[in-house]
Amino acid sequence: MDFFERQDHARKRTKLLVLYFSVAVVLIVAAVYGVVMIGVNAARQSHHHRYYEEQPSPVATAWWDPEVFLGATFGTLAVIFIGSAWKTSQLSSGGGSVAMLMGGIPVDPNTTDPNERKLLNVVEEMSIASGTPMPEVYVLNREPGINAFAAGHTPSDAAIGVTRGCIELLSRDELQGVIGHEFSHILNGDMRLNIRLIGIIFGLLCLATIGRILLYARSNNSRDKNPLPILGLFLIVLGGIGVFFGRLIQAAVSRQREFLADASAVQFTRNPNGLSGALQKIGRYSYGSKLVSEHAPDMCHMFFGNGLGAAVFGAFATHPPIPDRIRAIDPAWDGTFPALKSEQIETVRRAAISELQPARQPMPQILGAILAGTMTDEDVPRSRPPVIPSHTVLPSLGNPTPLHLKYAEQLRDALPDDLRNAARDPIGAMALVFGLLLSANEPLRNEQLARIGQLIASDVAQKTALLYPQVQAVARRARLPLVNLAVGALRNLTRPQFDQFSSTLTWLVETDGKIELFEFVLQKIIRHHLDSRFNPIRSATVEYYSLKPLLPDCAVVLSAMARAGGSQESEIQNAFNVGVPFLRSPVPDELPLLSAGDCGVTNLDVSLDRLALAAPILKKNLLTACARVVGADGVILEPEAELLRAVADTMDCPIPPLGVAEAA
Repeated sequence: MDFFERQDHARKRTKLLVLYFSVAVVLIVAAVYGVVMIGVNAARQSHHHRYYEEQPSPVATAWWDPEVFLGATFGTLAVIFIGSAWKTSQLSSGGGSVAMLMGGIPVDPNTTDPNERKLLNVVEEMSIASGTPMPEVYVLNREPGINAFAAGHTPSDAAIGVTRGCIELLSRDELQGVIGHEFSHILNGDMRLNIRLIGIIFGLLCLATIGRILLYARSNNSRDKNPLPILGLFLIVLGGIGVFFGRLIQAAVSRQREFLADASAVQFTRNPNGLSGALQKIGRYSYGSKLVSEHAPDMCHMFFGNGLGAAVFGAFATHPPIPDRIRAIDPAWDGTFPALKSEQIETVRRAAISELQPARQPMPQILGAILAGTMTDEDVPRSRPPVIPSHTVLPSLGNPTPLHLKYAEQLRDALPDDLRNAARDPIGAMALVFGLLLSANEPLRNEQLARIGQLIASDVAQKTALLYPQVQAVARRARLPLVNLAVGALRNLTRPQFDQFSSTLTWLVETDGKIELFEFVLQKIIRHHLDSRFNPIRSATVEYYSLKPLLPDCAVVLSAMARAGGSQESEIQNAFNVGVPFLRSPVPDELPLLSAGDCGVTNLDVSLDRLALAAPILKKNLLTACARVVGADGVILEPEAELLRAVADTMDCPIPPLGVAEAA
């Protein structure tokens, strides 16, 4: 399956989840009604005997009472749906809320802990290689087992949580395999399903939870006959149905996806020994992947390994058995789990210290020379940028390869220390983004810097001026990777800081009197990825399943792409005409090429927001058409590829770096 098929598959599994949930709710309601009717009939019999003790006549048992049915149904549904809504609301801010609920602590971007530095470096590389924004990273310090998870609604609010045992016991290659597994969940659209599942399961377990509370309730007067413990016992029994279906739903939704994520991680890293080694350490480690958090039962379906221990029945297991997962990626495994030795752990610890060392030697290729500052402006034209065939763009979407990972490792190591540190700090990240948008005209640039100091703070303006030369050198080849890294730090801005940053960003884009398409899209990417943090109330569900209502928006995007890549009207029209058929539009009439005014940034902003709510297959057709527009001459130059990646990113369709075969 490609990226869009996996996204669509995840959406269909959500429908299956709703079906399971509906069946569970119906059975719980029926059970509650049955128990209530038993109590009602018993009360009727008692009442009858009380008044007719001499010659009691039998009272007919009634099993249908509309009033009782409505009361039982309404009460049960209220408990389940209020519980689900509350838990879903609690997790609405994204993956970070899930991580903190599990006891996760955010990793300091400037940490000197070698294991945490190793974790951050691996996540940064995966982020660059996959084309996704840097997720939040948490360590579960109270968890000695080997485990990890990815949580969030979209890549914009994703978080990765890793147990302390995972970062301390796994080598870099093994940790890379685990993180690759979690990134596959981000790219496959599994995270949204996982969070919805947490809310649903909590609702199903509410009756049992209330029952446990009532079971231990005590009356203030010891002479009173307290009925609450008895009621609690009944609710626990009834809640057992919810527990049964909750665990069954977790298992049904989770198991098969783990095999897919394992396969994706191996394809990503091209190192089955890394992931196999991590799984073998789980098998041989005394704690395994077991979680100690009280929230583990509700969230075990989203973890790398089984967090609850062996299931009594296989049908309730949220993960395939460890031996089956190892054999699926490493057929040569001998089936044994040798004990962990202290020297192995010491080797991992010593290797992690190297992550704290300065960046390794820069790349000898063109990219490395540019990033290292050894290539001048005059040198660049003599070294042609890589040329990308247009038909290779979409297959790479959501499918990063080992070449992308190699490129990411080299790029991260080749970045100047000042840029790498700035991308990890909120103030530095603001300065880095501003540096990407500063004018090349020195007088205008000085005016821009002065205005930045007035709109935000003088230290931000000074940092921007300091970073500008290095940012401009890197911007030739790595604007999007820099932005994706900076997004992680920008999430840590305060609300007033974000408002100042956002307004300054708008002013900076517009200050030279013209808005280039890439400048606009860069601005939109940043706001798109920060929206979930600072403006959490936004729709991210699919609203359009047909292309017909979106055709005007497609015309805006394709026209803007065509005009960004051409200067002659005939060239622009030809590029537009090349892309339109790939929309697979149900309307036979061809779309019109729009004027520059009609496909300007205001209209483009609205169109991209609407297209972000389209079904995966519609996004696929649009991005295919966009790739054909920018590659109308048969090839896509790197600036065109960067623009295409930026447009795709605004629709949560991350494209890995293009042309890496030539740059890596």
